[in-house]
Amino acid sequence: MGISYEDLEVGSTTEIGRYTFEPDDIKAFAQRYDPQPFHLDEEAGKASPFGGLVASGWHTCSVFMSLLIKKLGPDSTSMGSPGIDSIRWLKPVRAGDTITMLQKIHDKRVSASKPDRGIVSTEWIGINGAGDTVISVHTKVIFGLRHPQGAGA
Repeated sequence: MGISYEDLEVGSTTEIGRYTFEPDDIKAFAQRYDPQPFHLDEEAGKASPFGGLVASGWHTCSVFMSLLIKKLGPDSTSMGSPGIDSIRWLKPVRAGDTITMLQKIHDKRVSASKPDRGIVSTEWIGINGAGDTVISVHTKVIFGLRHPQGAGA
C-alpha cells in the first residue's frame, strides 16, 4: 500500500521534487491556460514589471500537483482535497529557474463523520535556486486510514 494517513507526521517536511521551468514550457502552458504577454514572450516580459519571461502561477501549481501525485504513488490512499485555503505567489518564477518543491504537514485529524479517513492540513512550498520562497499553498487533503478501527491522530 502507498502513502496513507498514518504515514503523514505533523511537523514533517518532505521534498516532493524539483522542476526547471524552461522558456518553451512556460510559453506552451501560457498559450493554453494563462495567455498574459509576460508569460508568452520574452520581449513582453522584459517590458513588464517582471523584467523578463515568467511562468504563470497556475503553471507552478500544476507542476507541484504533478510532482506530488508521482511522489504519493499509485497506491496512495489520497481521496482528493476539500479545497485550498490560500495560494501566495511570493516571487516570480523565471525562465530557467529550478524550483524545489516541499510539502510540510501542519495538522491532521480523523474525520468525525467518516472515521475511515483523515483530513491533513499541508503547505506546499516552492524554493528557487537563490533560496527564495516563490510559492506557498495551504491546503487540506483527505487520506484513507490503513487501519480505521485503531487509528489515532
